[in-house]
Amino acid sequence: MKRLLLSVRNLKTHFPLAKTIVKAVDGISFDLFEGETLCVVGESGSGKSAAARSILQILDRPGKIVDGEILLHRYREDDTTPSAIIDIAKLGRSSRAMQMVRRQDISMIFQEPMSSLSLAHSCGDQIVEAILLRHPRMAKRDAWQRAVELLRQMQLPDPALTASQYPFQLSGGMRQRAMIAMALASEPRILIADEPTTALDVTTQAEILALLERLRSSLGLGVIFITHDVGVVANIADRVAVMQLGKVVETGDLRSIFDHPQHPYTRMLLASAQRLEKPSPLRATVVPVESTHANVRPILKVRDLGKTFVLRRGLLGNGLKELRAVDGVSFDVMPRENVGIVGESGSGKSTMARCIVGLHNASAGSMLYRDASDGEVELAGRVRKGNDPLLREVRMIFQDPFSALNPRMTVGQIIGEPIRLAKTARGRELKERVAELLSLVGLEPRMMERYPHAFSGGQRQRIVIARAIATSPRLIVADEATSALDVSLRAQMLDLMLELQNRLNLSYVFITHDISNIRYFCDRVVVMHQGKVVETGTVDAVLNAPSHDYTKRLIASVPRPDPSLQTPQ
Repeated sequence: MKRLLLSVRNLKTHFPLAKTIVKAVDGISFDLFEGETLCVVGESGSGKSAAARSILQILDRPGKIVDGEILLHRYREDDTTPSAIIDIAKLGRSSRAMQMVRRQDISMIFQEPMSSLSLAHSCGDQIVEAILLRHPRMAKRDAWQRAVELLRQMQLPDPALTASQYPFQLSGGMRQRAMIAMALASEPRILIADEPTTALDVTTQAEILALLERLRSSLGLGVIFITHDVGVVANIADRVAVMQLGKVVETGDLRSIFDHPQHPYTRMLLASAQRLEKPSPLRATVVPVESTHANVRPILKVRDLGKTFVLRRGLLGNGLKELRAVDGVSFDVMPRENVGIVGESGSGKSTMARCIVGLHNASAGSMLYRDASDGEVELAGRVRKGNDPLLREVRMIFQDPFSALNPRMTVGQIIGEPIRLAKTARGRELKERVAELLSLVGLEPRMMERYPHAFSGGQRQRIVIARAIATSPRLIVADEATSALDVSLRAQMLDLMLELQNRLNLSYVFITHDISNIRYFCDRVVVMHQGKVVETGTVDAVLNAPSHDYTKRLIASVPRPDPSLQTPQ
């Protein structure tokens, strides 16, 4: 029988503000047993991270636990009866007792290791510090050897070298492995992982998930895994707690949650993730012109596109190094077609997209765009400014709806700016056009006087889309347009883009790292790796029968939102 490690009962964590109280955690209860993974899943703002930070008493101020119990069970060796039960909720956040809990009982892996690790100390020194807190009498030399051994357990190729390196010298996956090693240095019995793979590429994510599963099994850890990704839950969970608006709305074992969800929110969350596993029904209403007219020419023809950055190296910047971010990329986009560009970070996707819209100057190759008058325009080397029609016809949707909008401008000013610059409308006509665009993306015209901070993430992305279509474009480059959105909003946003395509005869170049988005939204797919195109074809052909090894590895690494579809770790 598995021993109970942690019992949370009616936990409430509040953030008192000037005029209101934010109930981030509102009466949640769950148990964690030895050797199991409990996945806490929910969308942004559900209270997942606040609950995790409450357990370790590391809440950002003014957050505080106002009610409930967090009962930590300590055992001696193989005893089945706890030698002590400690209510963490009653401990002061800086008390010696709480420090001992963090040193020997519970460790945490944070989402972004770059902001959690010290850039001024080597990875080995930081792991040694955690070891010496747990074993203060251990010799420093022995602690260093233990740190190297922990890094070896993280399956790093050269653990001794990694120990001597600083976090900024490591890749994202290596930093996360170093973070896990530091968390395990204190020999905890409970490991809290707060979105530890969200910032990682899909192949690196699969490696980290497999590593955590191996460590859980070999060390008998109890793992609380915080995530918004239903596919990750299906891949690693033993039990699941679903959170919404600060409450746990449903708990159960993995199969019961997926096969027989009871709460409407759980059903919605699962349906939203599984909806992206097949093409959007709206794709059937948007037929690329290529399939109906064999002699129609592409709206965009990219040939041997290259982009090289010259980097300075050395303390005085007196050395030069070339980085070939895009290397000989070629593809076509037909009218009313959605071409997906997929690949991991550093594959050159976004650089290529920025070359198309003129934010980067291409170093080589050509990009022939067929304009509204059916003439061919070379985009490479063209300076776009002023009243250039290309600024109206080729538009971009940016990844982050928070940084893409000027906080000092109203929504009406933001959407109206490209129209004003194009000099196609002004005064009352401009206001009416902005109102029409807001309605088109599902927002109320009266919202045009508000500022971006008054909108949710999904609403902000709708505003970004409204701005992109404001000048009646023919080609839209969408760079990770849905990656910042929760799963329930992702399909809505993709359907909105398809509806706009149907109304406005748009073509899309759709940049993403998410295979499910490609399957749902695109007609054809281009797979990029290290600046090159390694495979291209229809979505069905590439995703169902990939030919290149990298494509196979990329697709195999994607966690599917169905436990029955998971491959063994």
